[in-house]
Amino acid sequence: MLARALRIAVALFGAVWANLAVSAESALVEPIGYAENLRYFAFEQYGVQDGSGFAYSDIFVIDLSEDRWVVGTPIRMIGETEEESLGAVRARARAEAEPYFVDLAITVPAHLLASNGDGEPDADGKALTFALPAPSGPGYRDGRFELRLEQYPAAAGSPCEEWFAEKALGFILKLTDFAPTREVHRDEVLPRSRGCPADYRIHSIYAPFGATSVAHTLALIAVYAHGFEGLDRRFVGIALAKNQAGL
Repeated sequence: MLARALRIAVALFGAVWANLAVSAESALVEPIGYAENLRYFAFEQYGVQDGSGFAYSDIFVIDLSEDRWVVGTPIRMIGETEEESLGAVRARARAEAEPYFVDLAITVPAHLLASNGDGEPDADGKALTFALPAPSGPGYRDGRFELRLEQYPAAAGSPCEEWFAEKALGFILKLTDFAPTREVHRDEVLPRSRGCPADYRIHSIYAPFGATSVAHTLALIAVYAHGFEGLDRRFVGIALAKNQAGL
């Protein structure tokens, strides 16, 4: 009887743990756009925190030429109570970020080129093929590119092995076009803001409205890091142009 009870307890624990691993919260992401000089790119990630139940909104403004956040950003807003709606928190974040959008002239829409949608059952998120839209009508595309993601154990700013008994993961991005494959990003020491990632996915690829080359394309990478109740999803932006490594 005791052995049977232990087996049942282990099975129940395993089921609960598996549920927690997939029940942590996943941020959604929305591009805000590029600056008129195409030097800056802004996007928002938002959702409801696991554990606290508070809504949040983070707005990032990336200086693509300097490979860093614009000073004073990201704007991080969190609900003051569980009753404050996600819409209200997002509106507060946008209001605080608006002066940056005005000062940096972030007015150019971001054109979605390709994405690994959350509802696509067979997409593992480790590769994404894309092209530039051509102005010749439906079905016309310019070029063909493939972005691939590899992940590996990396040094982190947080004590991930102590906290979670496993090393944090970094990632590499490689871009292939008509020329040989080239590496466009490789993590070194992970910043503390990244937390302790256990997985990554290529989420989406954007270009400025009217783009005729990949010079200013940017990939949003989903980061799945250990959180309060499992893996929480957040995002980083990576510029795909030569000599621009991203965030």
